[in-house]
Amino acid sequence: MTAAWQPAYIGLGSNLAGPETQVRQALRRLATLPGTRLVSVSRLFGSRPLGPPGQPEFVNAAAGILTRLTALGLLRELQALELRAGRPTVHEHWGPRIIDLDLLVFGVEQSSRAELVLPHPGVVERNFVLYPLADIAPDLEVPGRGRVRQLLTRVPADGVWPLGDARPEKG
Repeated sequence: MTAAWQPAYIGLGSNLAGPETQVRQALRRLATLPGTRLVSVSRLFGSRPLGPPGQPEFVNAAAGILTRLTALGLLRELQALELRAGRPTVHEHWGPRIIDLDLLVFGVEQSSRAELVLPHPGVVERNFVLYPLADIAPDLEVPGRGRVRQLLTRVPADGVWPLGDARPEKG
């Protein structure tokens, strides 16, 4: 664990086994991580899947935490949560999943190590990541990439909607 509290942001997604329930359970589990406080949670968003066709729509969210864990320590805790929720260690790339927990931003850290890339490479181009993140941290500076509010203007809103709103027509 690091001595100082660090802000971090996590993207959550599920499209299997009751996706909304899976995301809500994962959010509760984030609050139990050692040396970590759950600070903010976005609304839930529906999204069309990225990847292999024929899979169910996703439920996505974002969470803001404060943690004393290192970035790598936090990543390992997130991976352990995924395993405990039933996510297999070997899975189809961009395929269906019970739960996916991505470390999006960890303080101002930038890293391109094999085991951890920060900020998460998909944060700037994926609307299903940016919309939930903008819900809780529109002014967050994604290290080396820009503010969430500006990044959001570069991705289409197609295929992402707040749950409870009318689902957009498939296109």
